[in-house]
Amino acid sequence: MEQQSSLIERFLRYVKIDTQSDEESGTHPSTDKQHDLARLLACELKDLGLSVDHDEEHCYVYAYLPSNCSADEQDDIGFIAHMDTSPAVSGKDVKPCVIHSYDGHDDILDPSEFPELNEHIGEDLIRTDGTTLLGADDKAGIAEIMEMLSYFKNNPGVHHRGIAVAFTPDEEIGEGTLNFNLSRFHAKQAYTVDGGKFGILEYECFNAAAATVEIKGRSVHTGSAKGLMINASLVANEFISLLPEDERPETTEGYEGFYYLDSIRSDCEHAKMQFLIRDHDLEKFAARKEFMRDAAFTINERYKAEICEITIEDQYPNMALYLKDHMDLVERAQEAVRNAGGIPSSEPVRGGTDGAILSSKGLPCPNLSTGGYNYHSRYEFASIPEMERSLRVLIFLAGI
Repeated sequence: MEQQSSLIERFLRYVKIDTQSDEESGTHPSTDKQHDLARLLACELKDLGLSVDHDEEHCYVYAYLPSNCSADEQDDIGFIAHMDTSPAVSGKDVKPCVIHSYDGHDDILDPSEFPELNEHIGEDLIRTDGTTLLGADDKAGIAEIMEMLSYFKNNPGVHHRGIAVAFTPDEEIGEGTLNFNLSRFHAKQAYTVDGGKFGILEYECFNAAAATVEIKGRSVHTGSAKGLMINASLVANEFISLLPEDERPETTEGYEGFYYLDSIRSDCEHAKMQFLIRDHDLEKFAARKEFMRDAAFTINERYKAEICEITIEDQYPNMALYLKDHMDLVERAQEAVRNAGGIPSSEPVRGGTDGAILSSKGLPCPNLSTGGYNYHSRYEFASIPEMERSLRVLIFLAGI
């Protein structure tokens, strides 16, 4: 019970620090306030006896704990978590609330809206007051990594391999590895600790791209607009109508890909839309990008002018391609979940993690669960029993 109390104490301390990232800032890190948590973690890591390498310019914290036995450096293992929270919902003035023995009756966590809560009846849960997100994504992962390191410091007789850790900024806006320096990370294999439900191991994710579509309209006085006006807002709507209605996030699941209209800003003269393109299958992913380009071509053909311009940029790859030769990491994680009393399972990530890009750069990184739920929302919560079991998984993986 003492260990669980320490874990939750850490978590509650971290979520109160506002680290929301900002996809519009154009800076790296995207917000200065992420430095607040980075500095705190650097100090706590030093207090735990780790050698700390704090990249203060780019807001990365690297640290290393050497093995306390004769383990080979090739057996060093790494753990990575991100410090930022999603721009989707405010992370300022988070007021975490511990619900003891959740009974299904709660103003914010209602099983009729979130049926998965029925699986947590009787558990101690943590949520907010409903005005902000909680930040379990990914401060649950950070707390579990830090508590794992504390466990080994307080139990020097327990053998462990060399442990490298890294805490990154801006994962939520797709820039978590932008300035990640592999030479400063003292492990050749690692896990991101950034999942949700306990026991789920993730080693597949989307291939991801972002598309920017711009429409050039022509504004003419409405009284004499016939045959002359081109309303960019309406043309944008035409472009959207060319995309299949049943291939959106809200209509797909599992391995099904989608097109997602993330934002639109428009008036008569100009419209700008931001889309996400996602698919697990590489050939289907390429076809989706081509479909978007064809849609832009169709618009230009309709108006007999180059009024629609599309730019597509790849964001991250499906890490399955890079992990197929490192499935021992997944198998060991499955063993760790069983050791912690769980039943391991795997699901394709319908999103991405820092591990996707790091895996493509030569650092294999499957993703581990943390015990958090309903990420990026005011209904986010964390299961204390699942956080505790996730901690046991990390201790097992780092042990000899």
